[in-house]
Amino acid sequence: MSSSVTAASQGETEPVAEDFQRVMVVVAHPDDAEFSCAGSVAKFTGEGKHVVVVLCTSGDKGTARRDISSPELAALREGEQLEASRRLGVAETVFLRLGDGELTPDISFREKIVRQIRTHRPDVLITHDPFRPYALHPDHRAVGITAVDSVYPTARDPLYFPQHLQDGLEPHKVVELWLYGSEAPDRFIDISQTFDAKIHALRAHVSQVGAGETLAQRMRERAEDVGRQAELPMAEAFKVVKMRR
Repeated sequence: MSSSVTAASQGETEPVAEDFQRVMVVVAHPDDAEFSCAGSVAKFTGEGKHVVVVLCTSGDKGTARRDISSPELAALREGEQLEASRRLGVAETVFLRLGDGELTPDISFREKIVRQIRTHRPDVLITHDPFRPYALHPDHRAVGITAVDSVYPTARDPLYFPQHLQDGLEPHKVVELWLYGSEAPDRFIDISQTFDAKIHALRAHVSQVGAGETLAQRMRERAEDVGRQAELPMAEAFKVVKMRR
């Protein structure tokens, strides 16, 4: 049993054994994974788990600058993401290159996520919690709901997107869906040993965090606040949905 992975239920905290080996993180923009779950990703890769990060957009609108075009910004942010992934030990980074601020949870988008699930075959899929009220970027909400809809039942059943079979992609069942940014998390990952790796990865996103003089302190305070919910020194939190067998 691992003391660094805990589940909280009705005010109680108990250890949870984790035997998964393959993780896929599906996010809207470069830096979303680093802000939300980089400490957990660093823990997983340090344990030898295979982690893939899927970027639905390349963040081509995410700047206040007026001296850069969207294609130039996308190229810049993809480079930053590749460096952040390298620092975290991520096995593969995938860019879907959809329009920043233009994501819609439609069947075309779902096909793209299902294709990634069937390609990388994760045990655990981590994404935005689309059910969090009031405080969501529309892309976060669109990615979250599309990822949820892709996991069950779409990626599991062969008659959804049968063209995938022609491409050699078999149906796949994700074991657990982990939603970050949840109002009611029930899985807490101790990141006290990987917090520095999280900050190191975040600093790769120079276009977003700049020099980041206060970055480490702000993120430390946030991680400590989350950790207190599970009696951990620092943590990242998720709502876990166990998929039907």
